[in-house]
Amino acid sequence: MKSINVAVVGYGVVGNGVARILIEKKELLSKKSQIEINLKKVYTRNWNKQFEYPLPDSLKAYSLEEVLDDNSIDIIVELTGGIDFPLQLMKKAIEKNKHIVTANKALLAEKGKEIFTEAEKKGIRIGFEAAVAGGIPIIRALREGLVANQITKVYGILNGTTNYILTKMLKEKRDFNSILREAQELGYAEADPTLDINGTDAAHKIAILASLSYGGFIDFSGVYVEGIQDISPIDVELGRELGYTLKLLAIAKSHNGEIEVRVHPTFLPEEHPLAKVDGVYNAVMVEGDAVGETMFYGKGAGSLPTASAVVSDIVDIAKSIALGVGREIEITSMNWEHKDLVLTKLSDFNTRYYIRFTVPDITGILAKVSAVFAKYSISIAAVIQKEKVVSLFEKRKEKVVPLVILTHTASEKNVQQAIKEIEEQKITVEKTKVIRVEDEEE
Repeated sequence: MKSINVAVVGYGVVGNGVARILIEKKELLSKKSQIEINLKKVYTRNWNKQFEYPLPDSLKAYSLEEVLDDNSIDIIVELTGGIDFPLQLMKKAIEKNKHIVTANKALLAEKGKEIFTEAEKKGIRIGFEAAVAGGIPIIRALREGLVANQITKVYGILNGTTNYILTKMLKEKRDFNSILREAQELGYAEADPTLDINGTDAAHKIAILASLSYGGFIDFSGVYVEGIQDISPIDVELGRELGYTLKLLAIAKSHNGEIEVRVHPTFLPEEHPLAKVDGVYNAVMVEGDAVGETMFYGKGAGSLPTASAVVSDIVDIAKSIALGVGREIEITSMNWEHKDLVLTKLSDFNTRYYIRFTVPDITGILAKVSAVFAKYSISIAAVIQKEKVVSLFEKRKEKVVPLVILTHTASEKNVQQAIKEIEEQKITVEKTKVIRVEDEEE
């Protein structure tokens, strides 16, 4: 039986899970793969702390050189996080002819072109199943299971922290900040949750999925990103009255040679499968021209679910090494051409919109708003005007109410211009809230 040696760099939550699986399930992995996969070394900066899965001293490496200079190590598993350090680590691993497995979505989304180009020159494989949606095998599905399809759309819930918060806001009618504190106490949110709640984490993941789906590299700076930190319970509730559920959605679509990639709070029809994905779970919908619509659902994070995806890549690469199969790097197997994908500008997006104006409780307001919308060819699908008081201005002593308009499909450019004109006319008394809507009208 062929023997393959593996080293892990980074021994945090996922690293502990990978070590546990490689050690405790070694016999099972050998039986299923017909390869002996050995965990040879694990490197972390500080061994002087408690670990969930303690390792024997024989497996501990105290410098990167112990890993990189060991010619017997075939695969390096990068689980460090961040960008600068893992980028240099990967470059050195490629120079040393070591294959790589990573769960680092930020690195691949922002530096993927550089990494994959260097890896291809040296015939190095890079496995990254764990970089998107944890234990859900969405990368392998796109690369292999759906290879016969032209992908028309990939979209989903790719961040468990934000999904937990929005689920709680919907079901318990609580405010964002109190639920975030609860999520941190329960371990569902990091001490610094910025990258989760501002949408960056989900954006990194959809950028990777878009690259795989459409066969090219994406300039991450061109991805539109909007988080949930400014979501109010009133919008969650009013959206529900219109038949919608709010989710932080990551979306990639192809249109006339351009790729639309965006992340933002999105209203989905309450009967939509993604609208029913609650709590910390993730789900991804993929539309292909042959298969139609498919859905992948499961835990998007956590030690063992993510480690499961990492180990699947280790086994996949180990099989290729053991069988003497030629380079099967993801660029080649996905027809990932050496090209940059053209991203659609935000102003060119077309979708439906939920727009909440805060206006004085007087007659004629809706007529003024409708006139501006007509000027910009924005068709109104539904209106909600609540009588309850939202705020009371001490000086004016004037009641204000929410005026909610649901539009038919309109252009982002026209919607933003209309809102600007309405606000300049002093029709509104507070900043207008805009939430995009995804449904079958498109």
